[in-house]
Amino acid sequence: MHMRFLAPLLLLPALAQAQMYRWIDDSGKVHYSDQAPPSSARNVEKKSVPGSQSAPPPLPYALQQAVRDFPVTLYTSASCDPCVQARELLSKRGVPYRDVDISDGDALEKLTGASGVPVMTVGRETYKGFESGAYQAALDNAGYPGTSQLPAGVEARELVKPAPKRAPAAPAGEGTPAGAPEQAGVPK
Repeated sequence: MHMRFLAPLLLLPALAQAQMYRWIDDSGKVHYSDQAPPSSARNVEKKSVPGSQSAPPPLPYALQQAVRDFPVTLYTSASCDPCVQARELLSKRGVPYRDVDISDGDALEKLTGASGVPVMTVGRETYKGFESGAYQAALDNAGYPGTSQLPAGVEARELVKPAPKRAPAAPAGEGTPAGAPEQAGVPK
């Protein structure tokens, strides 16, 4: 009796990574299925579909607060030894950060006021170049724990996603009829 209910549970690991097929039949109709297509099928594509992925484990409270109040961004380039050292320091300390590869020095200067990499921002503070003591002090002041508190197998760099791009702000007065006064806090 209990085996009838237990058998479906044993199949769950197999469902975690399902196979999907796409093919075209003899009449030109496209099919999608989890069953293997017939031998007469054309243009067969086999795709792995991940099962439901669980959310990563929550971060410790102190780390959540530091990430929320003082997000860390590291501006780097591919061929930069100090950039590697900066990444290693953040990863070893378990600081979630966003890594932005900057190949255009002009863009970096507009963003941070610096012309060379690495540049680390912690909240609104900017740290140019790499100096381990300055990075450690900045992270301490922002409330980041001194040692990694990340769950096992979680990398600091994976935790922070790029910020969504925002539409540019409209110039002052745009959308207001000529001669009409701007009113702060009043929806248009």
